[in-house]
Formats: sequence, C-alpha cells, structure tokens
Amino acid sequence: MSPPVAENGKQAWVYETLRGQILGGALAAQARVPSTRSLAQRMGVSRSTVEWAYDQLRAEGYVVGVPGSGTYVCAQVPDRFLDPERPASIAARPGPSTPPTDTGRLNAGFIARVADPGLFPMAEWKRCLAHALRTTPVQALADEDPRGSRALREQIARYLGAARGIACDPDQLLVVSGIRHAIDLCARVLVGPGDTTLVEDPCYPTASTIFRGYTDRVIPLPIDAHGFSVTEARRHEAARLVHVTPAHQSPTGVTMPISRRLELLAWAQAQGAWLIEDDYDSEFNYQAAPLPALKSLDQGDRVIHCGSFNKTLFAGLRIGYAVVPRVLASRFLDGRYATGRSISVLEQAALARFLESGAFARHVRRSRAVYAQRRARVVEALQAVVPREQLHLTGEQGGFHFAWWLPPGLTEAAFLDRAARVGLRFQGLGALCHRSDLPPAVLVGDSAMQDEALAAALGRLPALLAG
Repeated sequence: MSPPVAENGKQAWVYETLRGQILGGALAAQARVPSTRSLAQRMGVSRSTVEWAYDQLRAEGYVVGVPGSGTYVCAQVPDRFLDPERPASIAARPGPSTPPTDTGRLNAGFIARVADPGLFPMAEWKRCLAHALRTTPVQALADEDPRGSRALREQIARYLGAARGIACDPDQLLVVSGIRHAIDLCARVLVGPGDTTLVEDPCYPTASTIFRGYTDRVIPLPIDAHGFSVTEARRHEAARLVHVTPAHQSPTGVTMPISRRLELLAWAQAQGAWLIEDDYDSEFNYQAAPLPALKSLDQGDRVIHCGSFNKTLFAGLRIGYAVVPRVLASRFLDGRYATGRSISVLEQAALARFLESGAFARHVRRSRAVYAQRRARVVEALQAVVPREQLHLTGEQGGFHFAWWLPPGLTEAAFLDRAARVGLRFQGLGALCHRSDLPPAVLVGDSAMQDEALAAALGRLPALLAG
C-alpha cells in the first residue's frame, strides 16, 4: 500500500495505520513501537511525518513515551476502555431487571441533558450494594476518611489513568457530591474577596454563581472557535482561578485542541493561576477517542480535575471527585472538613465494587452506543428539514447535548415561542451569555429521550420549521 502524495495525507495515513494496528491487536498493549527512524524507512515517508503521527497518538492516549527507553502502546487504550459493543447487543430500552422510570421530565422536548436512568443496570448495582453491606466493617461506618473511601479513590485513580490519561495518586483525590461541590471547594480554598476569577462566556451558569459567593471579581471571557481564549486571559494579570470545560465546552460543545490546551497550561504556570477542569461528560464521545484530559498534560500541577458519576450513572447518586495538585492537598482536606461529609460510606463501597468489577465500563460502553444512535437520529432529522448550507451544529460529536445555530432570520425568542406551540422545548444559548453577543442558537438535549418520545419530537421538527 502506498501513502498519499500530500504531506498531511501521509501523516494521516501513518496515524491511521498505527492506530488500526493498536486497536486490532497487531501492536499489543505495552508493546514497544518501532523508532521513528526505522518506521519512516519502512513506510517510505519522512521521519517528521512519523513523528507527527506519534505525537498525535501520544496526545490521544494510544501510546506513551518512556525516557531513555522508547515509545510503548498504553496498557489500556481509550477505544478499548469505552468502545461501544456491537449494535446487535445494544438495547435502547430498559431491560427486565430495570424498573420503569418516571420519564416525563426527561422526555420533554429536547431540554434534558442528563443520563438516561432507564439504561442503568439496577440488578448489578443491587449486587454491589449487597456486597458493600456484607463486607464493610462496622468501624468504617464511624471513621470515614474525609477524603472519601480509600477503596473508591483507588478505583477512581485507576479509571482516570485508563480513560483520561491522568496519572494520579489516590491521596490526590477527594470524593465529593458532584462537580458543583468540587467547584465550591475550589472557590472556598483558592479565592478570597477581590480575587479575580475567569469563566467562559457563555458558560456553565452555576459555576459563576458559586464564584460570586466568594469574590466580586468574576470576569466572563468570550470563547472562540476553540473554547476558552488564552489571548483574552492574558489581559487579566491578577487572575487567580479559571473555570474551563475543554472536552465539550458548556454550552457550545466545541472541543479545545491540544495546542490551545498547552497554551493554557503555559499561561497558568507563568501566571501562577489555578485551572478548574470541568470534565462533565467526556465519557460520551461518539466519533473517536476523546482527547486526553487537560490534567494529563499538566506538567506544572496547576489543574484541579473535576468529574462526576452523577452524569455517567444516575443523577441521584451524588458522588463525584476532584483531583487536586499535591501542593494544595492539605488545604483542600481542611476545606472538606469545613463543608462536612455528605456521601454514604456504603454507596462509596458499592461504587468501588461497581468500578472494580467492570460493570461501570460495560455500562458506559452500552450507554455511549445508545446515546450515539439517538444523536445520529436527531442530526439526520435536522439534515432532512434544514437546507445544508443553513445547518450549523457544534458539539454534536459527543456529550449530552449540542448547539444548533439557527437559520438566518430566526431570533431565539421567536424560535422558542414557535417550538412551544408545537410541543417542543429547547434552551436558548443567549440566556447563558454574559457579555458575548453570539448568533442565535439553542441547545439540543437528546441523551435521556427514549425511543417513542424521541420519535414524537423528531416528527414535530417539520412543523417547527414550516414557513
């Protein structure tokens, strides 16, 4: 097989060839890959072309460089950890072991942006709870570590290493009730009156609300096509804390590229600023392996990485986590003492078992495949009713929602009013903007809409856009 002539085509060809060999097993986990020089000679391309492909594979978590030894295939590559099972094995509706759910709110138009509880393997979770009841020592019910269960923190650290490329110690982890709790801890520990905190604009509104409880210097910075703007951040020399959503910008869904992530980390290091990485729905990427987490690139230890099982499992679980820089560990522990402990020891033990047994990975694989099918149906329906040159979407590659930038001549208010008349609900992007003046757009939440409700909603799209 000969590579394409164009240099960027050669790079893509080398990358796809190596990636295919890794996923297919020809290059096994932890196997040493050929040197760039030898592979370049073998494939008939320049060494720089191979180096580019290796850099891309390294950035996406397929290979890892070992100083003085070479480059090796990761023990758990991203696609294997979260790859969807074959479609034939996927059922979008609850199985017989899953009790019926109240889906009224979840199936209301396109407003819900949460996990579908009907996909949750309740029988497996009951077994994990029973195991926790049998094996948890009585003393553990009274002597809980304020950082959270050691067993759970070990399993979270293992998961983050495999799925997000984050090498962390369990002692850097805090178990919290969710991302909002983690953000509040960050603000409590790192921000005082008058300290400047930067947020994306538009943004996750709860984050800015939390920060305003600690400082009156919360500054929204307009995002660009790649998310948080480091150029804008450089205008604020007093910035101490930054909240970002690099994997799937909330709410526009754009993904921050590796080059921007490295630029942001370099700025934070030089600035002495701390970065909160809100990794709220990175497990659900429908087109390729997600980019590694910002924290995985963090050589200066400036990133507090926050995630939540409330998104991946079910909203009522109320268990999340934060990976904190080592230098801040004792201060965050003090903050955790101050805010109290609100997470059941037994549910932490059950979740540790759920992760260790492989049930979590199986659930995410199954859910991701179902959500991908739903996303494809919604995008195809939009393509059928909106002229191609007028259909502009961002964030459709993953997550629980995406942004639909409205066709010319439609305001958000007029569109939302028209949607309500045909029985559909969306959230307008304008309500999430502070200073940014973006074109009209709405958020389309589709993850929790089950088959019948989704079909009914899609059937109303032609009436919504008629005229």
